[in-house]
Amino acid sequence: MKSRITSFSMILVLALFVTACDSSSSNDDSQEVIAARASDVPSDPIIGIGSDGRPVGANAFSFFSLRTGQIVASTDSASTGWDLGFKGSTIIVNGGTSGPGNGAAQIVDDIFGDVMNAPENGWIQDSADTYAIPTGSGNGWYNYNFATQVLSPIPGRVLLVRTADGRYAKVSMISYYQGAPETPTGDDTARFLTFDYVFQPDGSRKFQ
Repeated sequence: MKSRITSFSMILVLALFVTACDSSSSNDDSQEVIAARASDVPSDPIIGIGSDGRPVGANAFSFFSLRTGQIVASTDSASTGWDLGFKGSTIIVNGGTSGPGNGAAQIVDDIFGDVMNAPENGWIQDSADTYAIPTGSGNGWYNYNFATQVLSPIPGRVLLVRTADGRYAKVSMISYYQGAPETPTGDDTARFLTFDYVFQPDGSRKFQ
């Protein structure tokens, strides 16, 4: 994995988001379904090398609002203004032990475009024992190849998210590496997430 030192200011990097489904912006007031790609969202980027020679970050989450398509300042981490938090390969929701919201999640094995509705049941919140989106290779959204030192999203894993205010979204993780290279290597800059998501602002469970 690349060991170049990255400035802490990279946590403030905000990607441009491309919206579809006839929606020209990700304004929370719109009642049209929002479909977008978030690119290079910082996920505790590497800022140095630890005493064991391994790259380390600032040990801080970046907070993201699926409702606005924006990164939320860490000073608002105790609010309901964010829906997902990212630190390395760990993803938290704004609910349970991780935040004051009503956030929850579950994972389904399906094709992203074929998931048309959020389920009524099965929602899990973060707790002291585990996260709603499990960590560890093969357990949640990714696999890690120890031989190549590459982390890859698991095909067909869809993250279903209940937002902090009780609305619904689906998320498909695309890449763990800056620029979302098609075939990442251990030399690519890690801890920059790219993902597609669909958010339903009208409060229903439909993603269309």
